[in-house]
Amino acid sequence: MKTGQNICVTGGAGYIGSHACYALAREGVSPMVVDNLSTGNRSAIRWGPLSQIDLRDTERLAQALIAHDISTVMHFAASAYVGESVADPMKYYDNNVGGMLSLLRACALAGVERFVFSSSCATYGIPDVLPVDERAEQRPINPYGESKLICEHMLRDIAPQIGMSFAILRYFNVAGADPSGALAEQHDPETHLVPLTLFTAAGRRHVLTLFGADYDTPDGTCIRDYIHVSDLVQGHLLALDHLEDHKGNLIVNLGSGHGVSNLQIIRTVEEITQRHVRLLTAERRVGDPPVLVADTTFANQILGFEPQRSDIETIVTDAARSFGLLEAQNAESA
Repeated sequence: MKTGQNICVTGGAGYIGSHACYALAREGVSPMVVDNLSTGNRSAIRWGPLSQIDLRDTERLAQALIAHDISTVMHFAASAYVGESVADPMKYYDNNVGGMLSLLRACALAGVERFVFSSSCATYGIPDVLPVDERAEQRPINPYGESKLICEHMLRDIAPQIGMSFAILRYFNVAGADPSGALAEQHDPETHLVPLTLFTAAGRRHVLTLFGADYDTPDGTCIRDYIHVSDLVQGHLLALDHLEDHKGNLIVNLGSGHGVSNLQIIRTVEEITQRHVRLLTAERRVGDPPVLVADTTFANQILGFEPQRSDIETIVTDAARSFGLLEAQNAESA
């Protein structure tokens, strides 16, 4: 990655945002974090200054971007729970869409040149063809996915008008932790399958609820494309280089290109930790498609993106290590 950019990371106190800050720091960049700390962790902000601002406060946000002479924004901050979006769609349109509009206004005032947006495979809904590539029709089936799609449209419409290039990165399921152990996956509440399964294996949860075992898949559970968080943030650095080199715009999937079922995740956790995971099967959740797997051909061709740690065994191992579970298991076995 090229250095010399002044970079703002929104949501830098969150799981993916903090990993991005760590990766930027290793490249010699001290990112300015914008986070209201409503869900982020202050302890994760270690590699640059914090501006504790709600994204919807356009005036303060613009002042912070100008004060730090920001040329590039990496936008991670968002509400990101599918189930919650179905129960409380107003929150998702207010926070995700309202926050995006305010951020774009602030970028215009501050003369930001480049913008990298965390979008989602949820914008595809239930695709007609798998694996899904960037040309697939976007038909979200939940308010979270809809909010991300609206933000994509806003960026595509507004960025050219304010002289800003952009990259839209459509994530698939992000999991794991930096192998150094410096960071872990932390959400409040925690809803992601890998950490929930590890917590259950560790005895921090009594039982793991498996939503839906009657999908039209080989083992009846949902299939998802899991990408290691370290691979994901590497994709961001490659996207930044692309924007700086080509001055054009970019829309790519970031995933592993391989599907893993919920039950396979659970069995992998049991195998790696040597602990039993107690399961409770519940009804399907509204808004969950049966299968989502990325076609990553374009990301490979345009960015040279090649995931290095996104096999499910490495993802689970790194996540377990970040929670201290493997060390505890090894101590018990010694």
